[in-house]
Amino acid sequence: MRPTNATVSLSALRANALLARRLAANSKMAAVVKANAYGHGAARCARALSDVADIFAVACIDEALELREAGVTEPVLLLEGHFSPQELALSEAHDFWLMLHSEQQIQQLLNFRAQQTLTVWLKVDTGMHRLGLAPAAANAAYQQLGHCKHVNQPIVIATHFASADHRNTEPTARQITQLSAFNAGKQAPVSLSNSAAILAHTAAHGDWVRPGIMLYGSSPLEYSHPYANELRAVMSFRSAVIAIRDIAKGESVGYGASWRADRPSRIATIAAGYGDGYPRAAVSGTPVLVNGRTAPLCGRVSMDMITVDVSDCPDVRIGSPVELWGNHLPVSTVAEHAGTIAYELLTRMPGRVPLQYEY
Repeated sequence: MRPTNATVSLSALRANALLARRLAANSKMAAVVKANAYGHGAARCARALSDVADIFAVACIDEALELREAGVTEPVLLLEGHFSPQELALSEAHDFWLMLHSEQQIQQLLNFRAQQTLTVWLKVDTGMHRLGLAPAAANAAYQQLGHCKHVNQPIVIATHFASADHRNTEPTARQITQLSAFNAGKQAPVSLSNSAAILAHTAAHGDWVRPGIMLYGSSPLEYSHPYANELRAVMSFRSAVIAIRDIAKGESVGYGASWRADRPSRIATIAAGYGDGYPRAAVSGTPVLVNGRTAPLCGRVSMDMITVDVSDCPDVRIGSPVELWGNHLPVSTVAEHAGTIAYELLTRMPGRVPLQYEY
């Protein structure tokens, strides 16, 4: 059996969720399990968090239906709302909560002939300029929804931060101020905080927090932070050495001969490549752990294999264990060497790599 796999620690997942709980002790939690729980398996992760999270959040109704089919019974928030009037009936039937972000969605909901009330959140654009209504339009929508007999009250007012992960706190402060001004006189429950704000912006915790990437053990912050340092890696992406060869100084390794040995070198081939979710953009020098020691990637990433220079790693043999990212090598470190972010590497894990779960 090919040695490549990813192990998901459900105890680490729960520890990260409990950290979010501790930091935002007065807030309810919408645990974000969209994109298959960032590549970790949405159903298994949701079940593991059923006694920690108040609700779960996904991008769309297809992801929500998968949770229901897997036996998850908690309310599920659709972060992009409904895409058609037909989805309103499904949301009513399955207790899906709707994040309304456009006038079209709001009119469809107002015109919907509901058999029971629906729970809605109203998204206000305070500076992200991606989804959400501008404050003036959002105020009119809030009034309309407030008078709609098939909408549960109170309505949660939500926004999304554009720069909560940055050292410069001014943009986030402006967004907090703008949402507070919008809510003045309404006193509606609010939801502002993503993972970055949960960790670094206590003033933004509000009534509902929406932890995402932090649940899976990766910090969204662009700088070191004591709370972020408490996060535990949830996924360990592992493989093994399947070949070893000694090459002379000046010999090349891999496609395009992009890497050449500057000394006599020992090269280990590992059974993982971009077909397994390892980033093709990772450059030579990207760290890989072989037998617990750091070895640099050398040459281009292939579909099924990578090669690393283990000249300075004693006792490497065929079958030696390899950590591509996990407990001892943060996924964010690999992402940085590939010119991307941890979110992308985690969510792009393919079905080819078996997920194994442990507590």
